[in-house]
Amino acid sequence: MYRIGELAKRYQVKNDTLRFYDKCGLLVPSSRSESGYRIYTESDAQRLSFILRAKAIGFSLTDIAELLSIELDRSHWACADVKGVVDSKLLDVQAKIDELNHFKRSLQELSDACCGGPESAQHCSILEALESNSPLSKYKQQTAQCNHSQHIKNG
Repeated sequence: MYRIGELAKRYQVKNDTLRFYDKCGLLVPSSRSESGYRIYTESDAQRLSFILRAKAIGFSLTDIAELLSIELDRSHWACADVKGVVDSKLLDVQAKIDELNHFKRSLQELSDACCGGPESAQHCSILEALESNSPLSKYKQQTAQCNHSQHIKNG
């Protein structure tokens, strides 16, 4: 049997994390002491371990609740149901990666379009690109001109 602080310490989480999981219905303590302390069993500890492992690989608390409901009643679920949860999360992750790659390309284009010189930002290609509806590639030409100007000044 574990009190909240003991279980939290064992899994290196804060007491508030366990209280939050209790509030969400993910980890309800098996009982309470006469003074109202949450009491957790080894089974609760295993459930916490499940939650933390699932969270560590990117599952949301909603996903974890779904996985826990399947885990508690395995005989009424198929492996395909579990795989469906995982595949759905995998699609979400891939969409986020695609979005981040788009951000990276766009930021790289903005960075490449600017010479980063000491001149006034009055004609900064990054600011102009963000203000306009033109494609970012239009501003790559300015970089070549800016780099040429920098070379002449430094030459």
